[in-house]
Amino acid sequence: MKVAVTPWSVGSNWFAEDLCEQAVLAEAMGFHSFWLPENHFGDSRAIPSPLTLLATVAGCTTRIKLGTTSYLLTIRHPIQAAEEVATLDQLSRGRLILGVGRGVHEAMFEVYKVPLKEKRLTFQTNLEAMQKAWRGLPIYESSDGKSNDSDSKKQIYLSPLPFQKPYPPIWIAAFGPLALKQAGNLGFPYLASPIETLEVLKQNYEKHTQALALAKHNPADTIPVMRTVFINKNKGIIEALRKELENVPGRTSESKVENWAIIGDSIYVYDKIQEYREVLGMTHLIARGRLPGISKEVQIKSHEHLIKITS
Repeated sequence: MKVAVTPWSVGSNWFAEDLCEQAVLAEAMGFHSFWLPENHFGDSRAIPSPLTLLATVAGCTTRIKLGTTSYLLTIRHPIQAAEEVATLDQLSRGRLILGVGRGVHEAMFEVYKVPLKEKRLTFQTNLEAMQKAWRGLPIYESSDGKSNDSDSKKQIYLSPLPFQKPYPPIWIAAFGPLALKQAGNLGFPYLASPIETLEVLKQNYEKHTQALALAKHNPADTIPVMRTVFINKNKGIIEALRKELENVPGRTSESKVENWAIIGDSIYVYDKIQEYREVLGMTHLIARGRLPGISKEVQIKSHEHLIKITS
């Protein structure tokens, strides 16, 4: 199983030195990959340009893989997106894992003038255009108007192409049955929402497997799961964090912390991770950071424990 992290300490500004400090430490600790989501507007939690931030990480690291949990294809021109992805893959010498998504917030679609009802079609159309460009196929053809001969056609190709051939690994972030079906139909691994329960995740991965089979794709050999993970033997710290997380905006009263977070001492966290592996066949664990009330030093110590119990 591969163990990955997201940034664990982010202030009101995204400073390159702060992000690099965390990525370099994550690489030195032995984490498989360093991940960033995408979200727009609001407050300091907004991350509108994950590829830009990961380009910074690419320049200060050498081995750790770089991942996006939800690079939003619905609000971008597919060729521009293909160029940006290929450029980052080249910058990092093939370390990119591209998690792609559609987006869920209606206000974002309104701002970007994308019809909400067309987001799945737009997502698939854009992804297919990007794959075509990455494979080196023409993205534009024009005639010079002087001849009907094929030699008169002018063709335009994407440049640069990705470092990884034909393109980086693609994971599809999905939430809901239609999104799960689409991920399976397209033949890509499914990256689950970080707030769904283990039982819901089990059902979702089963639906994804069924969609893969119906579309005549091979079963997924990549099963990534995002979870809030924190290890500490101090029961007071654990209880305080649980209470903080219970009040996180967007959580329902039925969504108990233990249903979407793995928080406890090393033994408890190890056992829970093994349960996820047994129930889901989890191949990648992406441990989420930015926990309320937890200092940078305490968070780093938690990550050290996580690497130790999963190595």
